[in-house]
Amino acid sequence: MMKTKFPGSIRCRCSLLQVGFLTLLTSAVLLLYYVKLIEVSKIWSEMDRIMKKTTFTTETAALNGYLGASGLQWTPSALPGKPCQPETTYLVAYPCKYHYILNELERCQNEKPFLVLMVPVTPNNREARDAVRTTWGSEKMVMDKVVSLFFLLGQPGHEGREEMQQKILQESEEHHDIIQSDFLDSYKNLTIKTMVIMEWLATYCQNATYAMKIDSDMFLNVNSLINMLLQAPRKNFITGLVAIGAAVSRDPSSKWYLPKDVFPADFYPPYALGLGYVISLDLPNKLIEGAKHVKAVYIEDVFLGLCMWYLRIPLTNQTDQSLFNYFTVPYNRCRYSKLIATTTHSLQDQVNFWKELKKPGPHCQP
Repeated sequence: MMKTKFPGSIRCRCSLLQVGFLTLLTSAVLLLYYVKLIEVSKIWSEMDRIMKKTTFTTETAALNGYLGASGLQWTPSALPGKPCQPETTYLVAYPCKYHYILNELERCQNEKPFLVLMVPVTPNNREARDAVRTTWGSEKMVMDKVVSLFFLLGQPGHEGREEMQQKILQESEEHHDIIQSDFLDSYKNLTIKTMVIMEWLATYCQNATYAMKIDSDMFLNVNSLINMLLQAPRKNFITGLVAIGAAVSRDPSSKWYLPKDVFPADFYPPYALGLGYVISLDLPNKLIEGAKHVKAVYIEDVFLGLCMWYLRIPLTNQTDQSLFNYFTVPYNRCRYSKLIATTTHSLQDQVNFWKELKKPGPHCQP
């Protein structure tokens, strides 16, 4: 009687096919991984090449497109009596002599703040200024440290300027917290706005210990900030949400586009994101000097990072990455009691979160 061997043969062939399929699949995955690994390795090698230069020289800076056209120093953008004009679409008119329309000459000297909050805001955004004044900007004494608040404005656009200027003057007389300069207030001029802040701090607020440049739509926990600063260095200190190895955008439709002929390097040196960063008060004068040697790109936080790179002063990256937040943190009483700054979806959220956090009772449940 013949024995049927088909079922066993079929099982054997199926097993071989399964093994073969798994081997093929594994090989494909490993090949894909290897290719990706090479790509990642190339990216990191390029970043390492640019980011880990330990010695600053005029030659390396010029090669990477960080310095001014001369390779040595920018000259002022305007002759005496002439208006400041931007160098190109992507470079702003700085260094240049700007003048104060409104100023608070003596507040810093009189208040002797430990921390100065400098808030850049557009002239017509009274709503944002009032939101700040009624929330974190209202905190004048925190942990026995004096905190002073100022708003930095440029000039309104030509249309309706006179009427807007009159409203700003009245607001200034009411609150005494507005500094206004004569550059045109626009997104493209944020670098000018930031450097005018540095000039003002260097001239009128030298007796402060720290300053924070923070956007008006941010939630700020001043207690957490002061608590961090009590242990922070008082010289050559800048911190916030630090971007490391950020790629230069070559997409013309991007808000942060820079063409190669303006900025040849593919990666930026480290910089603190402009939504909110803290500096020690020895830095404004140094940054003003550094700005004379660096291309004044219109991306203000990048420009400040370039000045720091020129000065060879490293940025402090916080070990706790939850302190400064680019993406809005969903409100949680415990979490908000520990963070320093986060973006918000609206001014109303900013106000509501601050009021809720200030209610009596424990912030975190045991």
